[in-house]
Amino acid sequence: MEPTILAACSLDQWALDFQGNRARIIESIVQAKREHGAKIRIGGELEIPGYGCEDHFLEKDTVLHCWDVCYDVLRLTLTPPYDDILVTVGMPVIHLGVAYNCSIFIRGGKLLLIAPKLLLADEGNYRESRWFTAWKQGTNLHEFFLPDAIRELTGQKLVPFGTALLRSEDGYIIGSECCEELWGPLPTSTTLFLQGAHVVVNISGSYFTFGKIRRRVDLLKSATKNGGIYMYANAQGCDGARVYFDGGSMIAMNGNVLCMGSQYSLKEIEVMTATVDLSEVTRFRLGTPSRGIQAERSLIDRYEIVEIPGFKLKLDSVVGLTLPAEVEFHSIEVEIANIPACWLWDYLRRSGARGFFLPLSGGADSSSVLAIVGNMCQLVLKGLQSFTGMNLEVLFSDVKRICGSIPTDAKELCNTIMHTAFLATINNSPVTQERAKHLALEVGSYHIEGSIDGDIDAFVAGFQKMTGFEAPKFKLNGGTATEDLALQNLQARSRMITSYMLAQLLPQNRGKPGYLLVLGSAILDEGLTGYMTKYDCSSADINPIGGIAKKDLKRFLLWAAENLGYPVLGSVCSAVPTAELTPIPEGSLESAQSDEADIGLTFDQISVMSRLRKIGRCGPLSMFKALCYTWSTLSRSEIAVAVKKFFTRYSTNRHKMTTLTPALHCEDYSADDNRFDLRPFLYNVKWQAQFEAIDRLVSELET
Repeated sequence: MEPTILAACSLDQWALDFQGNRARIIESIVQAKREHGAKIRIGGELEIPGYGCEDHFLEKDTVLHCWDVCYDVLRLTLTPPYDDILVTVGMPVIHLGVAYNCSIFIRGGKLLLIAPKLLLADEGNYRESRWFTAWKQGTNLHEFFLPDAIRELTGQKLVPFGTALLRSEDGYIIGSECCEELWGPLPTSTTLFLQGAHVVVNISGSYFTFGKIRRRVDLLKSATKNGGIYMYANAQGCDGARVYFDGGSMIAMNGNVLCMGSQYSLKEIEVMTATVDLSEVTRFRLGTPSRGIQAERSLIDRYEIVEIPGFKLKLDSVVGLTLPAEVEFHSIEVEIANIPACWLWDYLRRSGARGFFLPLSGGADSSSVLAIVGNMCQLVLKGLQSFTGMNLEVLFSDVKRICGSIPTDAKELCNTIMHTAFLATINNSPVTQERAKHLALEVGSYHIEGSIDGDIDAFVAGFQKMTGFEAPKFKLNGGTATEDLALQNLQARSRMITSYMLAQLLPQNRGKPGYLLVLGSAILDEGLTGYMTKYDCSSADINPIGGIAKKDLKRFLLWAAENLGYPVLGSVCSAVPTAELTPIPEGSLESAQSDEADIGLTFDQISVMSRLRKIGRCGPLSMFKALCYTWSTLSRSEIAVAVKKFFTRYSTNRHKMTTLTPALHCEDYSADDNRFDLRPFLYNVKWQAQFEAIDRLVSELET
């Protein structure tokens, strides 16, 4: 047997937090070696500066500070036992005036190799080619001239720069792959394994979307299916942007996953280790003759090998090997409960705010936000009870700083940091008001109620005085559609103004310093169709559900009612979605307004069409054709009407998406204009050529 121990680490890094990032990297190396005896340690992509630096990567200062952190990592590895572990860290490197996204290999206080990324990620929220250049020199190794401080510490002047294989003193070969290179049609790891690599390491910055972890697991199994060990380390947490890096660091071997980290966590550091038998790689490969043929062919353009002096990968003995693990995948309900909760905690603790404020309507959307915050509080309390070491120290410090003391249960924590208000108008029903009050009691938020009718009346009076016109009326009271819409928008915008005032003053009135972050609750369907007032109460500081569809939120509400201890969410889920911005009909206790009736489409229809628009890259005609095969219960004419409504609403309200509250990215058809869905915001909303083509096709099909 030829055993060794490997460690893949997920760190909750923060863009440009060089001191904090350094501390987490150092601690992860210490844990990997001291507590687990690991021979190789890897972390996430660009873990020294944080992945989300974005245009700060264009600043030379960012690279200089990265070298300062690298210096400290090198210094740690000069002393036993940390001189006997191969460490990989990620940072930008400027070589010959060109910036590269690099993996740095360190052992025994020496730099061994700087490996630049070969394939840059530019889809979705990724913009890597804006800041970096892909390395295209193939097997041609360069020499990199090291900074002064690094040269003085290591005694090195030059270090290999490019794609190469590393070889330990006992003959084991290690290859390097970086994030996107695994996802390409021809992964780099395929060539590395064919050229003899026993272990391939991958430092990654892969952000969360629903179900994405399944694709990562499949990729690792596929990469090692013909023999090999794959170490995958992913970042974890909110490092300063709209995405959440969902960890899940893994080690796979010969087509099986041996271990996988959590996909959401409040920990600063999570170290996943596996004890493997290196000889199993060779034995496994010998059982596939076709692999031998391809391996021999791959040597025509062989990578250079960089030796690791004095480093033996094989251990003399181990207690036992890590067996293949049963990978746990979470349901979408569990992901909604926990991913936004962890994102919110990172945002709260790093923003300097003292808590959150949420206008709570008693409807599905704002109730979901409150339930997520309630779950966040539950996760924090569980962490205080179960974390150890640095993870506990940081969590304890953050909670005490935000709350002033350490709460004894989740409701006490929630009452300290979460503030909700039912901002009533004459159009709100007592049913929704009671639901909001009941939910706030179950979750534990600091809840208040009040009417904003006086504010609305004052605006109307001011309008009359300014213009000399009559007061506008709702349609139910004899007004026009224009007047009705103006009054609806006035209510919504009045709630936004009141929310921000309360967010600034509530802490002071409770005898606490600081301010509150206002949480939005506009969902993905509303963003894509524009079914929202611009700058209304959906306009906020951050929005944990802006990337989630209504159909998924309803599933979450039912799950949360049973699993989070908030049973009133069951009645919230069964209620008809309504904005409650128009008068309640006489003799009724609830609003007659319906969101789906106002939009003219069901939320399920919106979700399907949104996926086709973004993920399927469909214009109106292509979408119509696709739906003709899937919406069998509707006629061709009805499908055409639905498609036209969707694109008309989308293009008419496209300007609203440019001002959407920053929301957690959850779906691959997100409406986020600023990072993800880059499209014009001035359209010819008639879509004349497109809609005429649909009409011609409808006529042909029906004939």
